[in-house]
Amino acid sequence: MTDTAAEVQPRVVPASRVALHELSMRRDRDEWIVGRMATRTFVALPSAGARAVRLLGEGLSVARTQERLRADTGEEFDIADFVADLAVLGFVARIDDRPLPDPTPPRASLPRLRPRHVRFALHPVLPVAVAVLTAAAVVILLLRPGLLPGYRALLWSPHGSVVLLSGAAAGWTLLLVHELAHLVTARAAGVPGRMRLGTRLQFLVMQTDISGIELAPRRHRLTAYLSGIALNLSVASALVLVLAVTDPASTVHRLSAAALLLALMPLPFQLMVFTRTDVYFVLQDLTGCRDLYGDGLAYARYRYRRALHALRPGARTAAGEDDPSARLPRHERRAVRVYSVVLVVGTAACLAFMAAVTLPLDIALLTRAVRGLAPGNTPAGYADSAAVLVTLGGVNVLWLVTKWRDHRSRRRAKEVARPGT
Repeated sequence: MTDTAAEVQPRVVPASRVALHELSMRRDRDEWIVGRMATRTFVALPSAGARAVRLLGEGLSVARTQERLRADTGEEFDIADFVADLAVLGFVARIDDRPLPDPTPPRASLPRLRPRHVRFALHPVLPVAVAVLTAAAVVILLLRPGLLPGYRALLWSPHGSVVLLSGAAAGWTLLLVHELAHLVTARAAGVPGRMRLGTRLQFLVMQTDISGIELAPRRHRLTAYLSGIALNLSVASALVLVLAVTDPASTVHRLSAAALLLALMPLPFQLMVFTRTDVYFVLQDLTGCRDLYGDGLAYARYRYRRALHALRPGARTAAGEDDPSARLPRHERRAVRVYSVVLVVGTAACLAFMAAVTLPLDIALLTRAVRGLAPGNTPAGYADSAAVLVTLGGVNVLWLVTKWRDHRSRRRAKEVARPGT
């Protein structure tokens, strides 16, 4: 949400009539998802809230809408405050004859790519084709298990710098195509989408914001979430077919084996749902949770504060603090509590691995590369050290810059959302 939207303080009286921007709605269990695709702003409303949005959209005044809801439900609703909340969300274009400031919509990646251009991405035949291709690759590997390469296949060249640079180029290309699959599938469903760099714990990742897919049918939502994994599996399966028909001593075979490993390597990462991977969004959708990560984190913090208070009664903690998961529906409550355990254990294990393995390895490689630039080395040695510094050092610097950018964005968002700003 922008500063402009946060500063909206509309004056709403019983006789006021509002003009709403184009909104989309979808029923989800006992609630309705209501949102504006242009600004990618969405909110979950009870049935009465969705009914109020419809009545206001039909041109009824605030007072008349309130009367209709009272007659329909027997309950009293403050529609004036409700309209003010809709205005802050950027859903209201005009109150009476007063136009409201319109939030600046976020930029979309590949804006010229229209839904009609990529409609094929949601065709029911496409998942079947992916499944057939994957099944064919599995059958070939069962019949010829020797085709599955080991980690040494990545060392296809005797020059470490060549292996490192080519691996980085191929890996980032596959990552870009993976995210492009999300973008294309979401765009086919009419969702703008935006690709950018992000961080997940110690990992630098490409991520695609497809906010708005929440309004699409479930099949389209799951297709968008799983499209990246499907792309990796398709590439890996095609490479297995290449390995099956090429000479093991050929350069094509060796390069295909290395590419196969690079295509498969991101898939285990998808199981790390505590970092909000593609599988995480599938789980969130299937469990019907609104914010599985946020609610799980809040519950984990609550349990931590309770445990801290039990161990240290004088500790600064709210002993009578309410369980944040108690306000959730029962099906969400169970999922959130289980996920909070996965979140804590997974995050701790991931950070421990970084401290024990990744960080020392990176420091050792960077130290060796710096020493390799000292006088007396060969030209090949200088090139090798420079390649390590550029590749490994560049990735770490990019991670730091991206982490700082995300931190600043979250801080600005909190300042905008704070009352009175």
